[in-house]
Amino acid sequence: MGEDTATGRIRLKVREKLGFGVADLGGNLFFTAMGFWSMNYLTDTVGLPAALAGLAVMVAKIWDAVTDPLMGYISDRTISRLGRRRPYLLYGAIPLALTAWFFFSAPTMENPVALTIWALVSLCLLNTAYTVVNIPYGSLTPEMTKDYHERTSLNGYRFGFAVIGTILGAGAVLPLVGLMPDRRAGFSLVGLIFGLIMAITAIITGLSVREKPHDGDRPQGFFKTYAVVFRNKPYLVLLFSYMLYLAGLNFLSGILVYYMKYILNDEALTTPAMLLLLVIAMVFIPISVILSKHIGKKRVYQLCFGIMATACMGIFFLGHRTAPGVTLGLMALAGIGLGFGYVPPFAMLPDAIEAEAVTTGQRREGAYYGIWTFVAKLGQSLATALLGLILAAANYVPEVIQGPESIFAMRLLIGPIPAVVLVAGMVLIQFYPIDEKAYAAIMAGRELS
Repeated sequence: MGEDTATGRIRLKVREKLGFGVADLGGNLFFTAMGFWSMNYLTDTVGLPAALAGLAVMVAKIWDAVTDPLMGYISDRTISRLGRRRPYLLYGAIPLALTAWFFFSAPTMENPVALTIWALVSLCLLNTAYTVVNIPYGSLTPEMTKDYHERTSLNGYRFGFAVIGTILGAGAVLPLVGLMPDRRAGFSLVGLIFGLIMAITAIITGLSVREKPHDGDRPQGFFKTYAVVFRNKPYLVLLFSYMLYLAGLNFLSGILVYYMKYILNDEALTTPAMLLLLVIAMVFIPISVILSKHIGKKRVYQLCFGIMATACMGIFFLGHRTAPGVTLGLMALAGIGLGFGYVPPFAMLPDAIEAEAVTTGQRREGAYYGIWTFVAKLGQSLATALLGLILAAANYVPEVIQGPESIFAMRLLIGPIPAVVLVAGMVLIQFYPIDEKAYAAIMAGRELS
């Protein structure tokens, strides 16, 4: 670390930011693979009916309701020579790789009940392995720096890696599947390669970062800890707006392959559409960091919601009527919004956590990130479950020409449904009260009004 003598700001070295950020390449690889591909994989490769696939995803999140907060609490209370968080990155990496491979290795059974049980078990194992690594990783963020703007910069590096992971998760799946003789073997290869990437990036961060000692500030009991978390109003506003953001994004990403395959009649367009979305997002991440210093983190986040909602409605009204280039252009517009959405919530989150820590003197980063990760996955899974239920209600059948009901359902799922969810998030985040001035008051020991 270094100090800017002109401003008194504590600055992190570039290698510290790079070492911290690289784990999110694997983390977003996971989120993208699950958000973009899990539903289509379960219906069109595993062979589950859409409603049962959505049900398996949803029930697996009930398990997350236990494991995510529990993992946050455990990491807060961990005392080891490696610190509170690093042991889980280092020792949880291999189980994460193995469970990713297991989930994407489709079984040969045909009984829908047996397939549903397999999907549920494999999802629970994979999500738990991800929880063990990702919650301690996220909990490192507030400990890296307390500076208001340096947190934005740190998360800019983090989400530079995140977009690389997201691009791999979106763009590499179909090419990897195509390397193998059939889709089952192809997705198994995807699971193996993606699992190894997730494990390696977690280990690199675990070896790169160092933690401050926290022997003297172990938190209260489990229920008392989470009672405090749920009394933190800025955190709750940010938490549920982020859930809406991920739900809207998941509707868009989860239905995209269906939209390209059955409405535009060109499944191969899925990969360039995803890459366009994500490459544009990568370009706009550093722009969002710069813009945040001028108009504030909250305003940049609201731009994310508004731009993505506009793009979704554009696809709904124009995508099926015009050339595919129009849809690709609207995906590029959505990419601008996505680029504005990566950094702000994760730069705002440590500020909300710090507001409570300054007041109570207790550090509960793991508890906060446990709830954060659970609600993030809940938003993702709710969107996936509803996607499956809506497709089932509209009589979707894989690998056939779709009827007007399922076509319209796909248009709703890529347009008005995510747009409404995103606009709700844009309105909710308006109530987040911590700007730079408020944060300075918090750090000076004054109450947040």
